[in-house]
Amino acid sequence: MKTIKGPAIFLAQFLGDKPPFDTLDDICKWAAGLGFKGVQIPTWAGNYFDLQKAAESKTYADEIKGKVASYGLEITELSTHLQGQLVAVHPAYDDLFDGFAPAEYHKNPKARQEWAVQQLKYAAKASNNLGLNAHVTFSGALLWPTVYPWPQRPAGLVETGFTELANRWKPILDVFDENGVDVCYEIHPGEDLHDGISYEMFLEKVNNHSRANLLYDPSHFVLQCLDYLDFIDIYHERIKMFHVKDAEFNPTGRQGVYGGYQNWVERAGRFRSLGDGQVDFKSIFSKMAQYNFGGWAVMEWECAMKHPEDGAREGAIFIKDHIIRVTEKAFDDFAGTGSDEEFNKKVLGIS
Repeated sequence: MKTIKGPAIFLAQFLGDKPPFDTLDDICKWAAGLGFKGVQIPTWAGNYFDLQKAAESKTYADEIKGKVASYGLEITELSTHLQGQLVAVHPAYDDLFDGFAPAEYHKNPKARQEWAVQQLKYAAKASNNLGLNAHVTFSGALLWPTVYPWPQRPAGLVETGFTELANRWKPILDVFDENGVDVCYEIHPGEDLHDGISYEMFLEKVNNHSRANLLYDPSHFVLQCLDYLDFIDIYHERIKMFHVKDAEFNPTGRQGVYGGYQNWVERAGRFRSLGDGQVDFKSIFSKMAQYNFGGWAVMEWECAMKHPEDGAREGAIFIKDHIIRVTEKAFDDFAGTGSDEEFNKKVLGIS
């Protein structure tokens, strides 16, 4: 068994234009001061990290790695959530998702997609240059508007949608494979890969590609009423990344899973700071240890009520206290009497 690495923090929700969140140096110093050991870096914030430069310049990648290390931290992974979303966009969302791309690609879905694909390829090489072996992203979605279909879905629509999604991702997965990096899809509502079944359909379409793996985040499963512990039992061989994020689901006679168009505070299902929700993290960390997960436990903070800096401070302690330092010996070794093949046969009565 392996001991999970951590605690680490996903920086996306903390980036800002005021200290200590306005530069990579300052935010790393802040994170280290809270007790974090690693940072997961979003790649769309150019003032923190130049993705293309990290892909094309090993020297620059080493400089970034050294800068983070100077604060006693490691880079856990890179993230392309926003760019991955743009690999596959249903036309209904074109205007909403244009904001995820540079202005020169707005109102041009084809050019926007080409830009996103190149961003993912840069991420593969940048991860390699940084010595990373896993990367997190979103799958994008062509089918999401039909997730709860009315009118009914035309026959063959899901098949066509997943075939197209796979065709778009297969060349990207191949580039990641060339660079020795796993693509870890965050299974998330709004993505075509939003639960185990949809992931399996995609996996079949990419011929069980060895790099098409998973980021495990139980919060999204709580809000779907999906068994997040059983998910680990089923998919542990494909889980290569771990977001530690809490959530709660409190349905009423007025609203349930869909939330009634309410904002986050008024929804039946909502994300919470670590320890404030309903996720059974003791069981999750136990299963991660059981299945030999050797990656990072990365806090992702999303809470509609608690201040983010309080969530981060508490989250570092929460993760540290939940990481199981795995044993190197069996608890009953003290009672061992030794054995050899002949002794074992004697015990079984077959000598």
